[in-house]
Amino acid sequence: MRSLGELESAIMEHIWSCDAPVPVRDVLERLRGDRTLAYTTVMTVMDKLHKKGLLRRVQHGRAYWYEPVLSHEAYSAQLMQEALAHGGNQAMTLIHFLERLPPEEHAALASALRRTARQ
Repeated sequence: MRSLGELESAIMEHIWSCDAPVPVRDVLERLRGDRTLAYTTVMTVMDKLHKKGLLRRVQHGRAYWYEPVLSHEAYSAQLMQEALAHGGNQAMTLIHFLERLPPEEHAALASALRRTARQ
């Protein structure tokens, strides 16, 4: 899985923030505040995200409504796992990652490690 492009990211951020499936029109209206977009552009990108396995869609009349397959956190974790798997020496990759974490993220990581150790 590769990281998302700018428009893909904006679409996914909006869909992740929704509590229910959304139609293309809602996503378009949300994104129009930031840029000029055509309905067909957003529809095409959402279709590509569906084909990549990031969005699930259900037909409502003539339109599709979309929802995320993974939570934002699960998607991020998958990207991290793939980066670690393809980063060469895994131990060194982790060390370089940890060296760049600010103190507050060290605390979050320590908390997450404690939680997973209990499971």
